[in-house]
Amino acid sequence: MTLLKLRVSVEYGQKRVLNKVAIDVAEGEILGLVGRSGEGKSTIALSILGLLGLKGGTCAGEIVFKNRDLLKLNSREMRRVRGKEIALVPQSPLAALNPNVRLGGQLEEAWRAHERGKPDWKPLLESVSLPAEESFLRQFPRALSVGMAQRFLIAMALLHNPALLLADESTSALDTITQSEILGLFRRLNRERGIAILFISHDLASVASLCHRVAILHQGEIVECDSADEVFLNPRNEYTKKLVAAIPGLPVRLLT
Repeated sequence: MTLLKLRVSVEYGQKRVLNKVAIDVAEGEILGLVGRSGEGKSTIALSILGLLGLKGGTCAGEIVFKNRDLLKLNSREMRRVRGKEIALVPQSPLAALNPNVRLGGQLEEAWRAHERGKPDWKPLLESVSLPAEESFLRQFPRALSVGMAQRFLIAMALLHNPALLLADESTSALDTITQSEILGLFRRLNRERGIAILFISHDLASVASLCHRVAILHQGEIVECDSADEVFLNPRNEYTKKLVAAIPGLPVRLLT
């Protein structure tokens, strides 16, 4: 069943950056969105979250999530969706965390945005392989490695058990080993919790190893969208062929 149906055009001033972009994400699916820097990948994430206006952009079309057009919701209604039903894992984990608030305080703030009381953080932290001790929650973000900070952001994104996770270049700032661990975490969360993921990245190898389907964004349009196997082993669009040719080695999953 379709969870998200997006059909949008986006402009910044007089410049159109997305032209009738069409993306569908099914329940429990991992869809990879691939494109070079500046192609408009993050613009799509901002449009879904209702935050495009903060960047001076305007969005026309429809973004239907759970049978509701998000573009027709008012700001109060959108706040109920953002962070609870649709969550974001951003690109720069340490920059995304408040350096002056302890980790426990940041979890509490994120929780109180939609719920009351104070839950037990232990199962949540353990689900992303982070320490569950009170001493960990008393730390400030500067005490974390980049990999731990990314895991903590994923934990915050999972607080309200969202149906859709937007992972916007969420592995690009990580070293190879940590990147592999985070990809494995996304794979496990998808398998065990059924969370759908829109995985936005320019890292083709990561997309090929993680995603069920792949959409290729080029010059503001989706030029190809198919299963990962088809896109990487049998690309049809000329731009996609150039991208695939630049991959030094395809993940084993695609070759077996």
